[in-house]
Amino acid sequence: MKGWVHRVRHLKSVSFVILKDRTGFVQCVLEKQFAGMKVENESAIVVKGKAVATGQQKNGVEVIVDDIHILSKSEALPFEVNKKELDANLDLILNHRVISMRNERTQAIFRIQSAITGAFEEFMRSKGFMQMFTPKLVAQGAEGGANVFKLDYFGKEAFLAQSPQFYKQMMVAAGYERVYEIGPVFRAEQHNSSRHLNEYTSLDAEMGFIEGFEEIMEMENEALVHIFQYLKVTCEKELAVLECEIPELGEFPRISLQEAHDILHESFGKSSPEGDLDGEGEMLICKYFQETYGSPFVFITHYPVETRPMYTMPDSEQPGKTKSFDLLFRGTEITSGGQRIHEYELLEKSFEEKGLNPIEFESYLNTFRFGAPPHGGFAIGLERLTSKLLGLKNVREASAFPRDCDRLVP
Repeated sequence: MKGWVHRVRHLKSVSFVILKDRTGFVQCVLEKQFAGMKVENESAIVVKGKAVATGQQKNGVEVIVDDIHILSKSEALPFEVNKKELDANLDLILNHRVISMRNERTQAIFRIQSAITGAFEEFMRSKGFMQMFTPKLVAQGAEGGANVFKLDYFGKEAFLAQSPQFYKQMMVAAGYERVYEIGPVFRAEQHNSSRHLNEYTSLDAEMGFIEGFEEIMEMENEALVHIFQYLKVTCEKELAVLECEIPELGEFPRISLQEAHDILHESFGKSSPEGDLDGEGEMLICKYFQETYGSPFVFITHYPVETRPMYTMPDSEQPGKTKSFDLLFRGTEITSGGQRIHEYELLEKSFEEKGLNPIEFESYLNTFRFGAPPHGGFAIGLERLTSKLLGLKNVREASAFPRDCDRLVP
């Protein structure tokens, strides 16, 4: 067997080494010439021996060692890895990320995160969605605003993609109808909070020939129910390590932004920023729906035209509002989505009203000259979903190698 030394215990005439690898832990018994052997925690070793049954170990087996060889000795560790929780500040943990990820609790976080993406893919494919891969070097920012990273591209100005939005819509219009992507997105925001990252992973989906944006919310609702059920079945051990219980999900409540503002004012005496919710508002709305309806999720719909991107479909029945939504989970927005404009003239007008030059977005706009269907989609922030589901204090804990305003290594 090959793995890392998790813990060593020496007695008078015998030593015990707990060996760990990707499958778990096993106790190795060192007797005779191996008893008292100096082996540093986290060293990589190879062990040969005989597996015997025992009632003293959870897995019912231990290994009587015939031979042991150190493949690579570990130096002194920056913090103790084999505690239940890492006893170090987050910056130190992230500075030594590879070491910190050997901790059983940290490993469980990323195994669960991997399962989330696997479940998302499984669900999308079951609904007829095709996986796509879009450029991360782009000529325009898909979400508007100034929060884009600029770079030199052979003498031209380029940007890191804020979202695969334009390409999702173009693929729908290209005849694929239903597409999804799991990939990185970049936001040059100066937020240095426990809920923001400047590079994160987005679970994106887009679907054509919809009757209304309600279909998008229904699809996402179904997707999250599937993901949570999948985790219950496949991640039982990891969930136990993290002492996390997966909530039972049904149909998520839906309220308009105005109704959210009314609830905040009437139930909490809180005023809200015009056209949006602030962090405190999101926390209180989720508290209200958890306590009143037992739902950790709530959709907020009909955001104003002014606060949504230029491609968002306006609601003709509610002037000034859009057919858009955010999904809140345990106090934090994890999703934005909605119906998109599919008519060329209306889309061109929307760009102009946002102060954008349609000529600069010609390759995207031309898509809608040739028969684009009514369509819409959503995007889930993977790290935020993981963080809120597992009760992590900081979203950086749900990112293997986080990028924020200060961190560019490792």
